[in-house]
Amino acid sequence: MPGFLLRHEVVVEPYEGDSANGPLYGAPVTVRCFLEEKRRMVRNSAGEQVLSGATFYCRLDAIPDAPPQSLVTLPGDRQSEVITQARHDGGGLPTPDHLEVSLV
Repeated sequence: MPGFLLRHEVVVEPYEGDSANGPLYGAPVTVRCFLEEKRRMVRNSAGEQVLSGATFYCRLDAIPDAPPQSLVTLPGDRQSEVITQARHDGGGLPTPDHLEVSLV
């Protein structure tokens, strides 16, 4: 993904599971990305259709992982949660390889 498209920054706190006190999150990672705030239907990890309010696109190596339920802080300190992610990797072909992360 070309650097000139990465106009936004979000902070991702990867979901690591639950504890007796609630969800556990990994260390926050600041990610340069392209943020698209648009409502659309996506499928969650259970296969159900849910409404996504925003999607961000970043380089494949920008974050190690953003599993469902990870917290994402958007510009303006708004918080959202990951619904699903999709890796778009051309396997060496000249394609814009990127990670697509859909948010609540």
